Amino acid sequence: MPKYPVQPCRQSSSQPLPMSSDTPKQPPTDFSRFVLEAIKSSTAATSPTLDQAVLRTALALASSYLLTDTSTNDPHAGSATWFVGLNRLVDLLVVLHTREELEIETVNAASKVRYFLVILVKMWICHQACSECWTAAGTWRGLEECREGVRKVGVKLKNILDENGLTYRGNTVYSPLAPSRPPPRLPSPPIAQT
Repeated sequence: MPKYPVQPCRQSSSQPLPMSSDTPKQPPTDFSRFVLEAIKSSTAATSPTLDQAVLRTALALASSYLLTDTSTNDPHAGSATWFVGLNRLVDLLVVLHTREELEIETVNAASKVRYFLVILVKMWICHQACSECWTAAGTWRGLEECREGVRKVGVKLKNILDENGLTYRGNTVYSPLAPSRPPPRLPSPPIAQT
């Protein structure tokens, strides 16, 4: 027998949990503002070169910001701030590509986001097919506005790749869909001479 018996939850799941009056309300997130601050922090005062590690971090956080921007803001405003931030990042990658300063690690980070966006568009299409279920659950509100923008960003990212769409300046780019490579061949054991 437990020392402290577990009490069943009496709170209805349809009602939000009460917040104490001294709990500070978290401000809504804004991916576009975060991206601007990341860009500012990625340049040194003495050098015009961007620290692409900061850009890779911002790219890696894009999916998290999609969730927080659409859930802590009005869904339509949240999807707009998220898309503006992502579009700024991708435009910056295109500029770095044009200046021949874009690093393969940054392209790989962008490729991961690109595949996430492809999955997002497919989920949105599924949402359209099952709209009653998703709407009742309140899921994916505000993402309808992102659909065309997501496609445009995907095209921009695809256009900086080599013609085959799998490499960037001869280097293999991250792809979860790439065929797996066979393991390297082991050397043949030496044949003993008798």
